[in-house]
Amino acid sequence: MAIFKDHKITAKQLLGFIPEALIANLAVTTRIDYYAKVLHGNKLFYLLLYGILDNDRLSQRSLEDTFNDSEFKILFNLDEDEKVRRSSISERLSKVDPDYFRQIYECIYEQFAGSYALRERKQYNLIRVDSTMISEAAGKLTEGIDNQSGKKAVKYSIAFDGILPGHAGVFTDPGYASEDIALPEAVMAHVKKETSHRNIYILDRGLQSTRTMKSFSEGQVTFICRSKENRKFELLESLIVKDQDMDMGESILLRDCTVRLYTGMPIANKRGNKHYRQELVDQPFRLVIVKSKVEEEKEYWLLTNEFHLSAKEIAQAYRRRWDIEVFFRFLKQELNMSHLVSLNKNGLQVMLYMTLITSMLILIYKKGNNQGYKTPKRRFAMEVRDLAIALIVVQCGGDPGLFFKT
Repeated sequence: MAIFKDHKITAKQLLGFIPEALIANLAVTTRIDYYAKVLHGNKLFYLLLYGILDNDRLSQRSLEDTFNDSEFKILFNLDEDEKVRRSSISERLSKVDPDYFRQIYECIYEQFAGSYALRERKQYNLIRVDSTMISEAAGKLTEGIDNQSGKKAVKYSIAFDGILPGHAGVFTDPGYASEDIALPEAVMAHVKKETSHRNIYILDRGLQSTRTMKSFSEGQVTFICRSKENRKFELLESLIVKDQDMDMGESILLRDCTVRLYTGMPIANKRGNKHYRQELVDQPFRLVIVKSKVEEEKEYWLLTNEFHLSAKEIAQAYRRRWDIEVFFRFLKQELNMSHLVSLNKNGLQVMLYMTLITSMLILIYKKGNNQGYKTPKRRFAMEVRDLAIALIVVQCGGDPGLFFKT
């Protein structure tokens, strides 16, 4: 049996966080099983969870094999004579209500997030928001965003608190190719979930719209984003005081000031053609410009509506944005998110929520056992398989303690 003596949290403990009562109740409220004969909502949930953990390259064919495997049926208390075919899995993913999986995902997130210590909650008030694009190699997506390669792609926009993903959205409409549309929607969806939040939303250069920044300020949404260098602005006031130390450790402060930004106002001419006229927005923003000591030619222009933090704290907060890039890499390399199991938006949503649920189990396992990103998935999967073997031994009338001699 896989016994890791230095571990403080086990897979069995974390699987206990999955709300069985909620899963059963949601099956009724969402009517997810109304037309299902075999692949009921709870079975699909456990099939996808186990499949993501147990397969390096998940597919509908591997899910068929997993469902029909005795080990899987023992672990999740299914009848041995239950069988499912790949075509049934494909059809179920295309029609099943993704809200069932979204509500389970949000419930598990709330349980894990509620276990953070107060110090950690303050630390993780920084919400990194970014998107990643996944292209389907064969070009078979029923709907998607055209990328530069000519293939259709799906965009996943995620809000990440530094430990767990707190919100996720799937975009296939071509209009969401622009991050100025996708990212604000992800931010506001997260804000609605945390009405009394004190979060600071950290974004990269995808967000450039002055009108969006103004709407954030009007809605009391605090943000820090990276601006394009040499962006046009009107200086209102310098915030640098006399004899201020400009050395910020890894960077040097070049500028800290209050500014007004320009935005393009749509104007229609006599022929009905639309063009944009540059106008100043009344809302003041803060511009912090720092220069990297490592990459001497590189400057970072940071725009924010946060005026209480120091320039150094603003720069440090933006630097933490990189955490979401590491998280995306984890999803793609360890949980195989780059491979699309379903090719319609309904199935894409289901797979995203299930991938994020699996990621939360592994990330809490990682955090609790003080590990890196690669080891936790392997060890978590080993412990889950051992649970199945132990159940098989018990059902055969044996003692798993004798079977798993250490």
